[in-house]
Amino acid sequence: MTSLSVEMLAADAVEPITSAGNAQLGIAVLAGIAVIVLLITKFKMHAFLALTIGSLALGSFAGAAPAKTIASFTAGLGSTVAGVGVLIALGAILGKLLADSGGADQIVDTILAKASGRAMPWAMVLIASIIGLPLFFEVGIVLLIPVVLLVAKRGNYSLMRIGIPALAGLSVMHGLIPPHPGPLVAIDALGANLGVTLALGVLVAIPTVIITGPVFSRYAARWVDIKAPEKMIPQRPSEDLDRRPGFGATLATILLPVVLMLVKALVDIIVDDPENHVQRITDVIGSPLIALLAAVIVGMFTLGRAAGFSKGRLSTTVEKSLAPIAGVLLIVGAGGGFKQTLIDAGVGQMILDFSKDWSIPALLLGWLIAVAIRLATGSATVATISAAGLVAPLAADMSTSHAALLVLAVGAGSLFFSHVNDAGFWLVKEYFGMNVGQTIKTWSVMETIISVVSLAFILLLSLVL
Repeated sequence: MTSLSVEMLAADAVEPITSAGNAQLGIAVLAGIAVIVLLITKFKMHAFLALTIGSLALGSFAGAAPAKTIASFTAGLGSTVAGVGVLIALGAILGKLLADSGGADQIVDTILAKASGRAMPWAMVLIASIIGLPLFFEVGIVLLIPVVLLVAKRGNYSLMRIGIPALAGLSVMHGLIPPHPGPLVAIDALGANLGVTLALGVLVAIPTVIITGPVFSRYAARWVDIKAPEKMIPQRPSEDLDRRPGFGATLATILLPVVLMLVKALVDIIVDDPENHVQRITDVIGSPLIALLAAVIVGMFTLGRAAGFSKGRLSTTVEKSLAPIAGVLLIVGAGGGFKQTLIDAGVGQMILDFSKDWSIPALLLGWLIAVAIRLATGSATVATISAAGLVAPLAADMSTSHAALLVLAVGAGSLFFSHVNDAGFWLVKEYFGMNVGQTIKTWSVMETIISVVSLAFILLLSLVL
């Protein structure tokens, strides 16, 4: 349904809201992005307000009537929130259940009990990748970094040797794997198949996370050899619980939505008959909304009730999980509004015209645009949403697999070189007790390697598929 809404909006936007030429549109895009960057970095304005003002500035610089710009922005905001808002809410509930019940601790403790020495970085990247599947990046950091600090302290490890694999696992999941907001919106905007994107995303994510996690952490530990800061090691989040859910039940709950979506993708490929009874069933249970809803309902029993939560405690947990995502929803929605303003101004067609002259492959072009927006705004989600809107015309005639690869290319570009205008940069810096230079040499370099390595694997897949 959400793909249809985006296609309808794109169809409505065939006639641009402005008659500006390519040169003026190009200047308008740069000016709009510059406004967003200045407001976020210099004036410390919230990204939602910055994106809203930047969208209006883009329309003004492009010579569009204010009413048309406002209509484009609100239409894009509405369709984006309608498409991914419920999924973001369900993901937040599942993440909160995981944290409060002690299920996350159960997975961590079980894996760490079986790992030591050289195996520890591999254990950390595995933990982060599993935990990172249903969680937002920021939630994953808050959940995992205390564990990282404890492991580094108790095992007398260099903090980078343990921390970089955990950060790599979370970051790769955030950038490449639905149901994270960025990939979901890109799938929606480009009309890609979610199951195929998920399957190809996992194929790209596995080698990428190995190279940028356990392998790169060896070098990061040499460049920045620091110990876990004592002041940042808090109490474990679930020490007040009498019991915790089992490892198997917790893992099964986390992986349930992924399995349901993958089953749908496999049935779609093998059966390929919309009238087939089995395919109709899997199309329903494998839809992101139903898959995540199923995981939340199952999690209330396998996580909440297993931890001894009463009905009242479960209700409180759900309630508390929704409040912090208001900002995320607004930023994602405003990013969708900015994207739609770009599309309606005719920027997508301008990019298409330029790309024909440059002879740049669509996957590389999508990556480059996402890189530029990421460097400018500092937000991986905003970069993914905006870049997906810009390259949407390129996906019109693509095969299912190549449309999915374009989603992944945009997601890979959105991770490039996190620096001072990215909230994640400061989060990592403060938790790990590093200065700006140390954070750039470790976290920023790791993000860049993730972006480049994942692009390389995406391009390789494009040659095979």
